[in-house]
Amino acid sequence: MREFRFIHTSDLHLGRRFSNFPEDIRGRLVEARHAVIDSLAHAARQHKATDILAAGDIFDTETPSENVWRQALTAMGVQQDLRWWIIPGNHDSLAAETLWSSFKAAAPPTVKLLDTPAPVDLGPGVVLLPAPATSRFPGRDLTEWMTGHVSPEGHSRIGLAHGGVLDFGSEEESSETISLDRAATAGLAYLALGDWHGFLKVGDRTYYSGSPERDRFKHRGRGVCLAVTVGGPGAVPQVEPVETGKFDWSEVELPLTPEQNVSQCLASLLPGEGTSRRDMLCRVRAVGWVNMKQRMTLEAELENARPEFGHFDFNDSDLMTECAADDLDAIAGGGALRVAAEALHDASRDERSGSEDRRIANAALGRLYSIVRGMSE
Repeated sequence: MREFRFIHTSDLHLGRRFSNFPEDIRGRLVEARHAVIDSLAHAARQHKATDILAAGDIFDTETPSENVWRQALTAMGVQQDLRWWIIPGNHDSLAAETLWSSFKAAAPPTVKLLDTPAPVDLGPGVVLLPAPATSRFPGRDLTEWMTGHVSPEGHSRIGLAHGGVLDFGSEEESSETISLDRAATAGLAYLALGDWHGFLKVGDRTYYSGSPERDRFKHRGRGVCLAVTVGGPGAVPQVEPVETGKFDWSEVELPLTPEQNVSQCLASLLPGEGTSRRDMLCRVRAVGWVNMKQRMTLEAELENARPEFGHFDFNDSDLMTECAADDLDAIAGGGALRVAAEALHDASRDERSGSEDRRIANAALGRLYSIVRGMSE
């Protein structure tokens, strides 16, 4: 057989609302998920592929709005030179009968819903073996049937499935059901998987494409799809990640000590520059110790950098603040405010308290210092 090229993608999660993000970035994230359909089409043409294999979770829920699924169909359908092969995943499983019956009825000829575990001819000498998710947690390995199915001699077999691979982890609890050696036992040239939202190579013939548009800090960078080339029987497939995501997700750790220049440390750590930061979501996790003045400087630098990013989050739960006697004097020389500052200072050092209570007291003391000093400057 000649080489067969295709795009492997999964986990578009169209219709995700991003309700845990501020309103100013939420709409942009939602729109980027829809726009990634065009990015996938572009990737296919760029790599001379005519087929896009989507390994589940096209939609974020089993009940997306009609606008979401109809607009997705339209975006796929206008790409008349491409074929889309779609299986339901755990978020949009076959239990969503209303969704998939409507989707199937409205789908153009180039968009194929694979709702049964049955072989599909993709072209001369190439057969696709889909394993659509029957429910959110099937509780069994839906790829098992691939091992028992016999294809014509000389055909390249491509598996398409959604779920966690045993011993490799999963995005969902209790969904690790796919055999780690399924590609070998089923004689697959390639096993295209969905569920894990980051790119992951399980083996020479088994890959998670990850979401083409990232949706969490757990998987950093921009989303990708995979351009796959399958050769003749026995040949190891060629797999190339292709960037498709608009937004760049970055989580960085900022280690600090009282001897450091916090402004320089932060500036050297923050990703991107200029207008590129508008399409970045950045989370900074500070660890270590700083003194009160450093804490004020750090907060000022963070507030200055925040507006440059599409979204910016600062986590200081592991950052402690040293408080000297003159710092307490800077808060108040006496009175109720001084009493409150000393109480927080004592609580932050009380070994009889739990570490979380000490951390909260320390953070409150640092905040009190920043507020008072900010008002006086």
